[in-house]
Amino acid sequence: MAKLTETQTIILSAGAQRPENIALPLPKGLAGAAAKMAVSKMIEHGWLQEVDANLRRNEPLWRETGDGHGTTLVVTDAGLLAIGIDPVVVKTVVAIRKHTAEMPAPALPAAIQPKLRTGTKQATLISMLRAPDGATIEEIMTATGWQSHTVRGAMAGALKKKLGLEVSSEKDDTRGRVYRLPAA
Repeated sequence: MAKLTETQTIILSAGAQRPENIALPLPKGLAGAAAKMAVSKMIEHGWLQEVDANLRRNEPLWRETGDGHGTTLVVTDAGLLAIGIDPVVVKTVVAIRKHTAEMPAPALPAAIQPKLRTGTKQATLISMLRAPDGATIEEIMTATGWQSHTVRGAMAGALKKKLGLEVSSEKDDTRGRVYRLPAA
């Protein structure tokens, strides 16, 4: 087994920590002919592999192939073994992260879910938006006494972000922009 240089160890270690073991970007100061030589040696040893880059996910490019595509560098299982990392462990960690990311957020029990108080301006806003006709900014301003920026902020912050409600809007020829919430 060949002995790794410091540069090769840095490249492989950094790639092992990135999603899908992508070895790019290379360390600072490693560019041009030195980078090409280091990568070529690592490819010869089987520690790195050139694969098609997924440009939709903004994967970094190693080189362009000339047909509008490019390649990126990926640390292989042999490269992981060369730095003392078991590829099975890496694949298991990736699978666990992927499974966790795909799991839906647990629903809060009714006792923990935020209670909406009646008679508040927020409750007025929600009831106006849940009405079949929805509400315009001007109508909400009149009902709550808020200014337009406060109405927009309440819809974006309190309703969308904090309460997770989906506020929709559409242009009405007579009333202007009308905002709605789905019925409860």
